[in-house]
Amino acid sequence: MMEKADSVQKLYTRMRLWEFPDQYVIEPTDGSSGSYLAVSRKDGSIKLIDEIRECSTVRVPKIFTIYGVAGMLRLLEGSYLLAITGRECVGSYLGHPIFKVSSLKVFPCDCSLDNTPSEQQKKTEMDFSGILKVAEKTTGLFFSYDANLTLSTQRLNDLGDESRLLPLWRQAEPRFLWNNYLLEVLIENKLDPYLLPIVQGSFHHFEAAIGKDIIEITIIARRCTRRNGTRMWRRGADPDGYVANFVETEQIMQINGYTGSIVQVRGSIPVPWQQIVDLTYKPKYELLKHDEAPRVLERHFLDLRKKYGSVLAIDLVNEHGGEGRLCEKFGKTMQHVSGNDVRYLHFDFHHICGHIHFDRLSILYDQISDFLERNGYLLLNEKGEKMKEQLGVVRTNCIDCLDRTNVTQSMIGRNMLEFQLRRIGIFGAEETISSHPNLDDNFKILWANHGDDISTQYTGTPALKGDFVRFGHRTMQGIINDGVNALMRYYLNNFCDGTKQDSIDLLQGHFIVSANREQTPSQSQGIEAIASFPLALGLVLTGFFFTTMSLTQVRYDFKHLFFSLLWASISVGIAAFVKANGRVFCNRPRLHKPRC
Repeated sequence: MMEKADSVQKLYTRMRLWEFPDQYVIEPTDGSSGSYLAVSRKDGSIKLIDEIRECSTVRVPKIFTIYGVAGMLRLLEGSYLLAITGRECVGSYLGHPIFKVSSLKVFPCDCSLDNTPSEQQKKTEMDFSGILKVAEKTTGLFFSYDANLTLSTQRLNDLGDESRLLPLWRQAEPRFLWNNYLLEVLIENKLDPYLLPIVQGSFHHFEAAIGKDIIEITIIARRCTRRNGTRMWRRGADPDGYVANFVETEQIMQINGYTGSIVQVRGSIPVPWQQIVDLTYKPKYELLKHDEAPRVLERHFLDLRKKYGSVLAIDLVNEHGGEGRLCEKFGKTMQHVSGNDVRYLHFDFHHICGHIHFDRLSILYDQISDFLERNGYLLLNEKGEKMKEQLGVVRTNCIDCLDRTNVTQSMIGRNMLEFQLRRIGIFGAEETISSHPNLDDNFKILWANHGDDISTQYTGTPALKGDFVRFGHRTMQGIINDGVNALMRYYLNNFCDGTKQDSIDLLQGHFIVSANREQTPSQSQGIEAIASFPLALGLVLTGFFFTTMSLTQVRYDFKHLFFSLLWASISVGIAAFVKANGRVFCNRPRLHKPRC
């Protein structure tokens, strides 16, 4: 596997950020001799300077150690600088260290707000700023100063010499570049040494022994930014065919100079649909724009074919109930695009495997093994020459594309790793990963951690069914954990994810802040302007409390029966009102209305 050649300008790996009253100054401290970057706190303008001027104020400037500039974002009246203030080395890729962002900080350049005449503008800017602070809690961000994490091993291997000489941000695949929108200002100012590509997803690896040989297994997951968001506020596909929770997962093995890779993808059912939170445990699935579904789905699979070749779409949703309507729509619409290079396969995961018999996934593997062995993996020899090229991809989905999907993808990854090892003579004809306990245990943990990462980014909790991926069977503790995580998902989806979705939309450029926009975060109308679930819940509980207290006094004074009925009626009335208007009592995105 070919490594990236040295770039003309290396990325700065360590910097010092000086916070002055009128500007931020970023000073490279990794031994580089580059210029300092000055960012005005009044208008967000950027320029390079040769030295830090003497500070004329009595205030001592704050100094932060940073490890990269994630980018800049322009809001209504001010700009905001995002910088990596903490990193953790999580392994290596192509011989280069890979880092996880452990701390991200937003530095405001909003001094101009002091001179803003409109109080409404100030309030709006502060609302935007508050939403942006949520970005500091973004999870699963990874970067490298030398390796291109946005491209698979096969695509890296196919890069020409000229492409390898380009800065990392110019090599990057835009759909997997988490800070693509944030880097625009730095790109315009041609600040290549500061242009650090960041991906959101997962990175895990381990080494294990197979006899005298050492095998290294790595998983890299890359989340697409085109329809990024939270579980309930990003479902289905948009008019361009981009789907929610689209993730490219690559499993890489290296042993005795050989390199093997298999790329899989997951993504929401690629037709227009939604599932808007309304305080119920499982909001109903709503199919949208029926007439557009064939065109949307065709665009989605056309894009997949261009990027990956042949496509095998595995649909794991239930055949009946609410999921059944989506399954039927997906299956019928697929008839318009199915052909030699696109194949659709429905596998009712819950019906066939239940909640404990996940070993029955072997039934699915028997149906897809021919596709996988023919199209499904890359293999390079000791010289970096292709022994086999991956010519197609398996696209797996359930409803969330998390729990059932991760179990299925780990099964595919396991079988394909065994196939690769047999191909190069490491495994015998009947040898399996299970024959090597250390390899087996580490492989399970690898995929379980990967599933938890992707699930946390979409729902806020680790994956369900993770005990099977981690241990090979369901456990009582795993079932209890699933119950706790399911309740936590309910809470986060209903009462937190609207603001998180707004933050994502700001960072990814899905909502462009403009003074001419009619809708701002501070605008709410009708019931939504006064709806408060905590207040409503408090009133209901108070009503039931007084109802109970009144009932205990009925035997002393019959008039307390009237008061108990009154309080009970008030409580039931408020509860019924909240239930009937459940959507407005949830934490909703405020930047734009939910749409497919």
